[in-house]
Amino acid sequence: MAGGEIDVSESSRFIYLDICALNRPFDDQDQIRIRLETDAVLLILSHVRTRSIRMAVSPVHIKEATATPDLSRREHVLALLSEFGAEIDVDSGQVRQRVQHLLQSGLGVADAAHAAYAELSGSDFVTVDDRLIRQLQRTRLNIWSGTPTAYCDKENLR
Repeated sequence: MAGGEIDVSESSRFIYLDICALNRPFDDQDQIRIRLETDAVLLILSHVRTRSIRMAVSPVHIKEATATPDLSRREHVLALLSEFGAEIDVDSGQVRQRVQHLLQSGLGVADAAHAAYAELSGSDFVTVDDRLIRQLQRTRLNIWSGTPTAYCDKENLR
């Protein structure tokens, strides 16, 4: 990764965008919410490109992005992750333990893995999945989680 590794002891702003958020610009833009979230994702990525925000990347990102059937989406997301992402350096045993706890709370495997990596790296977790946000709020994740537009509001991104 061009962005290096994330040392969880570093103090900086880190964001963990799940694959759904990273793919938002490729979704049908006919709905206002999708257009707003697309604009928010693009704004976040502009800050990632200037390194004012660091984008956390986990093995789950790579696995999901590689499995994306649409070639254009797959190549775009993998390029973003490779060029601007910082690999998360956390204990794999802690990740497995947290994933198991999140699975017991009702999250799916990929969502639990993304959330565990985000939490253990201390990154804000951004997704466009409302159901996942509600589930994460019930699990009392130890990090902020929300939509791209909510993140832009929280961080006062312009």
